[in-house]
Amino acid sequence: MSRLSSNLIESQALSSAKLIAEATTQAVALYSEQAVDRAKTVPGITVIHNYPTLKGGIPLPSTYAIELGQEITENKTGMSARVYSDYPFPWRVAEGGAKDSFELEALRFLRQNPNQQFHRIEPFGGRTSLRYGQPIIMNASCVGCHDTHLNSPKKDWKVGDVRGVLEINQPLDSFQAQTSAGLQSTFFNLGGISVLGISGLTLVIGKLRQNTKELEGRVRERTADLALANTDLEQRNGLIRQVFGRYLTNEVVANLLESPEGLKLGGERRKITILTSDLRGFTATSERLSPEEVINILNLYLEYMADVITKYQGTIDEFMGDGILVLFGAPTAREDDAVRAVACACAMQLAMGSVNERMKQLSLPPLEMGIGINTGEVVVGNIGSEKRTKYGIVGSQVNLTYRIESYSTGGQILISEETLKDAGSIVRITNQKQVTPKGVKQPITIYEVYGIGGFYNLFLPREEERFFSIVKEIPLQYSVLDGKNISETLVKGSLVQLSAKEAKIRINNLEGNSVPSGMTNIKLNLLIPNNSTEASEDIYAKVLEKHAEECSFYIRFTALPPAVETMLNDLYKSLIARL
Repeated sequence: MSRLSSNLIESQALSSAKLIAEATTQAVALYSEQAVDRAKTVPGITVIHNYPTLKGGIPLPSTYAIELGQEITENKTGMSARVYSDYPFPWRVAEGGAKDSFELEALRFLRQNPNQQFHRIEPFGGRTSLRYGQPIIMNASCVGCHDTHLNSPKKDWKVGDVRGVLEINQPLDSFQAQTSAGLQSTFFNLGGISVLGISGLTLVIGKLRQNTKELEGRVRERTADLALANTDLEQRNGLIRQVFGRYLTNEVVANLLESPEGLKLGGERRKITILTSDLRGFTATSERLSPEEVINILNLYLEYMADVITKYQGTIDEFMGDGILVLFGAPTAREDDAVRAVACACAMQLAMGSVNERMKQLSLPPLEMGIGINTGEVVVGNIGSEKRTKYGIVGSQVNLTYRIESYSTGGQILISEETLKDAGSIVRITNQKQVTPKGVKQPITIYEVYGIGGFYNLFLPREEERFFSIVKEIPLQYSVLDGKNISETLVKGSLVQLSAKEAKIRINNLEGNSVPSGMTNIKLNLLIPNNSTEASEDIYAKVLEKHAEECSFYIRFTALPPAVETMLNDLYKSLIARL
């Protein structure tokens, strides 16, 4: 076979394989986005791999892709299509993995070069064939499905990852017959032309060669221009993703790049789950540190938290100092938004152990974080002006989430009743209480979470505080905090019991005073014995809903000055030593 024929055959086979692979990919994407996502909301329909055995079952997008490949194999003469991955689901292990060197190399190459294709000509099935591999790219809905599916062999996928390969195998002999017939026809025509005269033929061939060279030159120039423009566009988009990815989630950035509509101002009403977290006593601590130390601590803390939030597919709406606002259900809504929010909160509290290990290495005090979670309807979208826009949420449910979080102490997770209903029995509750937040007319029930079972299996350590009576009670005075305002009324009392993180206070005289209610924040100062005017630095604490005798109440410290913390720790150790 001549070099011309060989090149024509390979070119035709490659074009055919690309066309079929692209059509298959588009069909699967259309099925996933337009059929499956809608079908999930219809009662009685289940999206599952073994759908023929289940009434109302329809195939997963990956199952659909596999069956589409089988259909192509059965109906195209000699051609075959196959989907494979190095992370097949358990029911696909036998046939879903790479079977030969080409498939192994295709997986390795396309994972490193997800924007390219991998192909070569080699014997396959007893025939010389073009083997063409195209990457299967994970989109947001794929990531959500694979990372939460109980049987998924890999649960840390990210949007843009290469999950596997769609391979098209095209035998060359069918194209060889077509090309040979075409070339024979061409040679017969040229033979007829030769009758008109060698000189005429020479002129025609010369003109054809000249036109061909000019055309090839133009094609090369145009191809180089297009390649340069495409490279420039990819670099610009890459830069946009790199820069704005530090401020927005991958999903929001992708929406802005792929759809001009994503830049328009406006929003939509949607039910989502909102998580907000805050460091306890960090404001008081930061006042004793340099600005550089404060920023370093915040960056350390937020780095750990951002990694956890990303793992559980939360959207970080904003960092507010030491606070974080996270959305589950925007911009992409999923069925398990509430479950992932609770699991994320548990993982965040567990990650505080690693944060405090780093804090200890830096000779800095440990940090404690409170978390509140709520589920409700909000308006979500692009908020701002044409010059400056922010993707965010507004609504009373956002304010309620902040209120719920404000009731938490360090290490606690509090959730609303609506979140508990959506998350289900997988959530483990240790306590519940009724509160009346500002702006809410009727009392609401909030629940303290100590873990989540099932697939996530995350549980917070549950340590019981041991209280010891102080032999020589420590006099003190305290004021009640109302939001950011400190009451002018000073109440005298004594510190009578102490534990590792909590204490018991007895009021000296209830006349004209009352025991502060549970969840109240207070500022207190320890008084130097025999000198009622000399007081310690400000201490901040939250009143606990723990039963105490009349005139007494329990507190949990939220911010302790270093000198006071050292004094109380030494006192606590001495009380233990007396046992």
